[in-house]
Amino acid sequence: MFAAAVAVAQPALRVPVFPPEPPRGKTLVFGAGKASAAKARALEDHCRGPLDGLVVTRCDYGVPCEKQPQATSRRENSSNM
Repeated sequence: MFAAAVAVAQPALRVPVFPPEPPRGKTLVFGAGKASAAKARALEDHCRGPLDGLVVTRCDYGVPCEKQPQATSRRENSSNM
């Protein structure tokens, strides 16, 4: 049941259902968290008009984006502190 819920919540499946209308200028996209890179990529794939912004995601959760820069962060292991 959990796997089915995760599968239908994928940004690549949800964003195309409700693509936003393009504004007069560019759309700014900012995101943080493990799913933020996937959401940014879904916006790139399905939104018309220019996009810009920054997405910060955890290491190993990046998704290649063409129009938006990404930064990854890594949480320090508490045993190393």
